[in-house]
Amino acid sequence: MNAAATEPLIGVINAGSSSLKFSFYEGERRILTGQVDGIGTRPSASATGTNDEAIAPPDLGTKPPVVPSEALVPLAPLHEPHNLAPIKMAMTLNPELPQVACFDTAFHRTAPEVEQAFALPYSFYEEGIRRYGFHGLSYEYIASVLPERTPEIANGRVVVAHLGNGCSACAMQNRVSMATTMGFTALDGLPMGTRSGALDAGVVLHLIQQKGMSGEQLVDLLYRRSGMLGLSGISSDFRQLLASDNPRASFAVDVFCYRVAGHIASLAAALGGLDGVVFTAGVGENAAPVRRAICRACSWLGLELDEAANREHKERISTPDSRVGAYVIKTDENLMIARHARALVES
Repeated sequence: MNAAATEPLIGVINAGSSSLKFSFYEGERRILTGQVDGIGTRPSASATGTNDEAIAPPDLGTKPPVVPSEALVPLAPLHEPHNLAPIKMAMTLNPELPQVACFDTAFHRTAPEVEQAFALPYSFYEEGIRRYGFHGLSYEYIASVLPERTPEIANGRVVVAHLGNGCSACAMQNRVSMATTMGFTALDGLPMGTRSGALDAGVVLHLIQQKGMSGEQLVDLLYRRSGMLGLSGISSDFRQLLASDNPRASFAVDVFCYRVAGHIASLAAALGGLDGVVFTAGVGENAAPVRRAICRACSWLGLELDEAANREHKERISTPDSRVGAYVIKTDENLMIARHARALVES
């Protein structure tokens, strides 16, 4: 706690599969923010202060090693070790410092049981093998700003597409999660930077029985060598794929957009209709060609894209007469984490 501050000083570390974001907040005011991006491909670091002045990044060579895995690591092997590492390090530096862990699955606990259940023996469901969903902090933030930013759809039937290196989509009604594309782990649903997304379980059985692949090899294949990287053979980074004239790069992006549009339609069915689509996260916020392809594929749902607004990255990218509105809203998972931490610290 800063003695001169009127609000709690809260530090946020948000570790993902290809980036590590950090922020410091005094109440709702962000006083420092930054990230290490491109982990595993082309790492780079950046940070800014209160007035958006650039701050020189630290030497990446001094970054601490990943700590040994814990019980929850098998649910999200690309995320959990990185989430545990700063927790363990902070405990060694200051054992008395209060730490708050915010779970990406919590937002989806409002989904009905029929959405959460796999068609396996019910005993597995009782044991906890069910669809949990992820990216909940991102969706919770978007839900919190919809009344102010898009009041015309805020309490309606909305699909939010969180498209980054990790990708998922969430069906909301009255700003509450009703269905999502990720399931038991962060591997299900949409194809991603290096993850396969939804996959016929028979393919996994074939790889085990006919190819003799081990569990470790399957983890490496499905989490690290599939998705955009696997399809293109070039990169997991959409910026590189969109800039490439290699046919396989175009094919990977086409597959991605086709799958996203299909899942949006499925989520619309879960909602019984659709009033709006919101794009967020790195790809959703910045890749106009990706948004264009997805919106065009969703035109039959009543979504009419405003091509100029999309190219210019406007907040609303659908035409005024479009029955289904399409929007681009920048997410802020770090602020959501800070809000949860402050609520607990002040309680």
